[in-house]
Amino acid sequence: MPYVGEAAALGAALVWSIASMVFQRLGVTIDPLRLNVLKGLVSVTLFIMTIYLGGVIRPELDRTAIALIGSSGLIGIGLGDTAFFKALNSLGPRRTLLLVTSATPMTAVLGMVTLGETLTMQAIAGIIAIAGGIAWVISDRVADVQGSGVWWQGVLWGLVAAASQAVGVVLSRAALADTDISALWSTVLRIAIGIVPLLLWESLGIVRHRRERQAWRKILTTPKILAAILFGSFFGTYLAIWLQQTSIKFAPVGIAQTLSSTSPLFVLPLAAWAGDRIRSRSLWGVAIVLVGVAMLFLR
Repeated sequence: MPYVGEAAALGAALVWSIASMVFQRLGVTIDPLRLNVLKGLVSVTLFIMTIYLGGVIRPELDRTAIALIGSSGLIGIGLGDTAFFKALNSLGPRRTLLLVTSATPMTAVLGMVTLGETLTMQAIAGIIAIAGGIAWVISDRVADVQGSGVWWQGVLWGLVAAASQAVGVVLSRAALADTDISALWSTVLRIAIGIVPLLLWESLGIVRHRRERQAWRKILTTPKILAAILFGSFFGTYLAIWLQQTSIKFAPVGIAQTLSSTSPLFVLPLAAWAGDRIRSRSLWGVAIVLVGVAMLFLR
């Protein structure tokens, strides 16, 4: 099928914009690291069910492919998603998604260094436009969906999330491009390996601290929280990362990351529907970011 990678990337952007609204609200009451563990466990369970019911055959993998996918999970999901949730708590979904759009130029640079991609003058101009658009939107201090943290800390966490995402995407591309592993199996391995250190850390906390046990008990005994976690994990991890891995396998890493970064296009109407006031300044910032993204990879 032509353009299957590009279509998957746009699908990932859409479902992630939906999930980010849910995760932002969950982040008010659930610690980011704990939330990352929960969504990882839910999504791995869903993937195991998908593999079992679909009769998907386990692929033959060499150690290099496993190492690349595992590293992608540890960095992109273990570190990157935790940082993303921390940024959501401080900045809200609209600004966080726009800030994480900086993963696009980061991916371009990493692709140039590790995958042999080149940067033209148009690409450099695109990077400048993206940075300027992000700075323009972040400087608009009007609250979107109100965060609870310190603004500048949210910016730092957002940059960590963007950098982790860029590294994770390039590592996944390195593994997917030269092997027959399916996007489904690469997603399962990436998530499962990515949450292992987080799960161990949370387990240690549960054993040592009564507060941790109380926090988990509250989550597991509150139907509304469980339903929100299931909803967000289905869209934001199960579907989003599966679609992202599909895009990385079938489209050049730059194009895949560029289209995946269009989440702000989808989150703005969702934020407006939720009662957020969208100012013209933010719309201009979105336009600048998207122009920069287009300049990076449009031929």
